[in-house]
Amino acid sequence: MERVRDLSLLPKAHLHLHFTGSMRPGTLLELADKHGVHLPDALTGGEPPKLRATDERGWFRFQRLYDMARSCLREPEDIRRLVRETAQEDVRDGSGWLEIQVDPTSYAPMLGGLIPALEIILDAVEEAARETGLGMRVLVAANRMKHPLDARTLARLAVRYADRGVVGFGLSNDERRGMARDFDRAFAIARDGGLLAAPHGGELTGPSSVRDCLDDLHASRIGHGVRAAEDPRLLRKLAERGVTCEVCPASNVALGVYEKPEDVPLRTLWDAGVPMALGADDPLLFGSRLAAQYEIARRHHGFSDEELAELARQSVRASAAPQDVREDLLAGIDEWLKN
Repeated sequence: MERVRDLSLLPKAHLHLHFTGSMRPGTLLELADKHGVHLPDALTGGEPPKLRATDERGWFRFQRLYDMARSCLREPEDIRRLVRETAQEDVRDGSGWLEIQVDPTSYAPMLGGLIPALEIILDAVEEAARETGLGMRVLVAANRMKHPLDARTLARLAVRYADRGVVGFGLSNDERRGMARDFDRAFAIARDGGLLAAPHGGELTGPSSVRDCLDDLHASRIGHGVRAAEDPRLLRKLAERGVTCEVCPASNVALGVYEKPEDVPLRTLWDAGVPMALGADDPLLFGSRLAAQYEIARRHHGFSDEELAELARQSVRASAAPQDVREDLLAGIDEWLKN
């Protein structure tokens, strides 16, 4: 019988993880107590909340829970703790490189403004990387629900801090609101500043949202992208361009995009040659971290260890990691297969 290798020992890059959503549940409870925040039962029960975001009411509930959790991050020390613990969790799951996604405008009111908020986050990332040995960078994300001019402001800010650890620019929140093309100028600013473009698409809406990210925002990575599986021509386009989809299987099921883990179209994307980087999205709300996503690929989709190793390589290749970090991670993946 073939030995089953430990997926937490497989070196990998983590390219789809949201800031507040990366928090440990126990940390949320302690910070809520510290700041006198009354959390809803869904965040205190010890189990991931029951969510379904395929309609606007369900998305609103998900967003409300996320906002409640974010309201517990009020001081620089709270930020440092979250980032430090997130790095520790990623290292435990075999991650050698993490690009954490954040909209600093969400934290600005508590932290003294937009620029202080981003600087506090970047300082925390630098400190956590030094303490844990994990390569960490930041992807600044605009909010689809806000005005495109806000996105341009964020894009300029992201470019300004490209030498301090910002490597990319994203677009998050409900895909059903706000057209991708409305944010094209913000993404042009980011790309001109040397940042990679990684907007969300193809999660709550169909293949057209992925196509819009490619055509209007010139994305080099797509956050989620799984609904591209419904359009063979789009799959070919993604494969030909080498655009990586940041696939988050547990999140897709938790939000009702797919009913069961085996319904997530990992095999369809894989067979079409579309590069993938598995991600945990929001472990606080979905209940699983990075290694668990690889376990879903193994258990529910029959990915062999050789295929799982290739998934890990694809995550590394799609990252903004420096060449020496990439080489170390790729060598580590080869060693994992040999053992």
